Amino acid sequence: MIAKTVSNPYIHRLQRRHFLLFDILPIIGTAVAIGFLWVRPFGALEFGLLFGLWLITGLGITAGYHRLFTHRTFKATGWVAALLAIAGSMAGQGPVISWVALHRRHHECSDQEGDPHSPNLSGDGWRGALRGLAHSHFLWMHRHEYPNVVHYAPDLLKDRSLVRISRLYYWWIVLGLAIPALIGGLVTLSWTGAVSGLLWGGFVRIFVLEHIVWAINSFLHMFGTRPYDSRENSHNGGIFALITFGESWHNNHHAFPESPSFGLQWYRLDPGYWLIRLLAGAGLAWDLRMPSESRMAAKRIQLAP
Repeated sequence: MIAKTVSNPYIHRLQRRHFLLFDILPIIGTAVAIGFLWVRPFGALEFGLLFGLWLITGLGITAGYHRLFTHRTFKATGWVAALLAIAGSMAGQGPVISWVALHRRHHECSDQEGDPHSPNLSGDGWRGALRGLAHSHFLWMHRHEYPNVVHYAPDLLKDRSLVRISRLYYWWIVLGLAIPALIGGLVTLSWTGAVSGLLWGGFVRIFVLEHIVWAINSFLHMFGTRPYDSRENSHNGGIFALITFGESWHNNHHAFPESPSFGLQWYRLDPGYWLIRLLAGAGLAWDLRMPSESRMAAKRIQLAP
C-alpha cells in the first residue's frame, strides 16, 4: 500500500531550505527594494516589470498549476501546458508536481486533520484563530507532512515533459529573476536599472503574488460569503477577484472543483478563466467542463426567510 504522506529529516531539510529561499528571501528583497528607492525611484519600468511578471506567473499558477494540472478542468496542447507549468514555476511556490500533490491533499482533507494549511485546526477563541491564520498563511511551509506524489499525482508522473519541467524548478525561478534584471539593464543601460528590475520584477513580484495566494488559504477559509454548500469552511471574497485572478471565488471552487470557471457566472470577474476561454477560442484548449445549472441550484444554500 502506497503511503499518502512522507515525513523524514531529509524532506524537512528541503522544506526549510525552500522556506528560507522563496518565502523569507522575498521579504528581505522587498525591504531592499524600498531602500533602493534612494538610488533609483520607482518608475514606469519598475511598474511594468512588477505587473508583467506578476501577471504571467499568477496566470501560470491559477490556469496552469491549479485549474489544468491539479483539477484537470480543461485540456491543452502540449506546448501551452508546458508554458503554463514554467510560468507557474517562476512564481516560487514549489515544483508543479509537488504543488499539485499538496493541493489535492488539501481538497481531500480540507479543514480536517491532514489538511496542510487549514486555519481552523488551532484551537478555539481569538488566540486559536490568530494561530490558525499564521499557520495557514505562512508558517505551515516551514515543516509539514509531504503528500506522496506517487499517491496524489500519478497522472502527472506519466507526463515526461511535466516531470522534466518539475525537476528544473530552481532554474525556472532563476529565469524569472534574470528576465526582469536583464530587461532593466538593457532599457536603462545601467547597473541601477538591472538591480531595480531584479528587485521589483523579481523579489517584490514573488512577495506580492505569494501573499495573495496565501490569503486564499488563510482568510478565505475563515471569512467571506458562502453561496454553495461544501463540507469545508471555504468562502468567497469577490472584491479581490481581479488581483487573485479569480481564485477568491473560493467557495465556488470548493463546491465545484471540476469547473474551469471559479466565478461560475459570466459577470463575476475571473481572469484565470478568461485566459482559458481565450486559449479555447484559439483551439489551444478544449473540454471545459462547467457544472450544470441544475447542479449549481442543488448546492446553493437557501437563506432562511
